[in-house]
Amino acid sequence: MSGSDLEGKVAIVTGAARGIGMAAVRRLVDDGAQVVALDLPGTAIPDSNPQIAPIEGDVAEAEDWQRAVELARSRFGRLDILVNNAGISGFIGPLVDYPVESFDQVMAVNARGVFLGMKHSAPAMGDGGSIVNISSISGIGGGANTLAYTASKHAVIGMTKLAAIEFAPRRIRVNAVCPAPTATEMMFGLAREKSPDDLEGFRRSFEQNIPLGRYGEADEVAAAITFLASDQASFSTGAVLTVDGGMRAR
Repeated sequence: MSGSDLEGKVAIVTGAARGIGMAAVRRLVDDGAQVVALDLPGTAIPDSNPQIAPIEGDVAEAEDWQRAVELARSRFGRLDILVNNAGISGFIGPLVDYPVESFDQVMAVNARGVFLGMKHSAPAMGDGGSIVNISSISGIGGGANTLAYTASKHAVIGMTKLAAIEFAPRRIRVNAVCPAPTATEMMFGLAREKSPDDLEGFRRSFEQNIPLGRYGEADEVAAAITFLASDQASFSTGAVLTVDGGMRAR
């Protein structure tokens, strides 16, 4: 992608301190954008680049979204792109054993956070903005033992499609990216929790279900995000783009 596609654009990226979020920040900046990088208090958000404005906050809180949007306007003068990336996996176990408090927490971050992001960002965008919501292959399938995560990622796709229709008169495009297991802390933490004595075996158990035979990389997901954010995807809205090594091709 050429830098001119995003030159001068301003983005908000959530979950920006690591993994897919950090990779998206770096790609956006490399392509000429300026970025408000939002993550939880105490996280190491990159702040050495003048094109990056770090801010601490909780995506489940409306006030924190208002502060992020205002920072985009005051620091960079506009808002063009939203990347709703922040997410948590929550409890892993059977539906009947699923703790209510864990369900509520996952839905607050993964679903409410996406809703609030679009609610507060879209009015601040000029016509022709772009929203990229990060769902998951769990958002287009079932699975087991990830009730709230699966429910929340299905909700992200539903909200993406609804928003694509509602925002179309203003030419604000809304699309979703659905990664497979990716080599980020979410998967590494899950491995430490579920298989501390055989981390490689845990990884192989996932990779054997991926036709390309490996985890995805954060930068591969970020490439899809920046494509959808750019004018190269100017006729794409309401789309659900899998970055999954072929898992949903089965």
